Amino acid sequence: MAEGFRERAKLSPKGRLYEDFQVGEVRVHHWGRTICESDTVLFTTLTLSFNPLYTNRVYAQAHGHPDIVVNPLLVFNTVLGLSVEDNSEIGGPFVGVGALTYHQPVYPGDTIVARSTTRSARLSASNPANGIVTWHTEGFNQRDERVIDFERSNLVRLRHPPAKDAAA
Repeated sequence: MAEGFRERAKLSPKGRLYEDFQVGEVRVHHWGRTICESDTVLFTTLTLSFNPLYTNRVYAQAHGHPDIVVNPLLVFNTVLGLSVEDNSEIGGPFVGVGALTYHQPVYPGDTIVARSTTRSARLSASNPANGIVTWHTEGFNQRDERVIDFERSNLVRLRHPPAKDAAA
């Protein structure tokens, strides 16, 4: 039975290729993520972020916050992760992040959702089998308040790359 299953199985391609991106296209990323207190305390401890705003409730409240603040790097990683399925799931080297802005604190219990807008797409001059796509990604809390935004770029494969000898 297992052999028959393997023979009948069909590989379903995932991810989007360079030609699938249109400048100006907006993608609302599904699901969202509620950040729990345990998420931020563990992340903060594992990354050796010794800022007491992230782990000391009394300290955070003394500085005007209603609770501990979710580590901003966890907020960034969460929003970036929410965008992967729609933007870069197929793989390709990560080129970088720029214009990163934290707009307001995130607190334990906040649910973060994200959306990305394709800002630019161009063919790679040094790697003709790929293009470089840049997205502007925004993260929002459950009150639809923007908490973070940034631009990021990835190398993305072309659907039909030029033949090796044609590129030379």
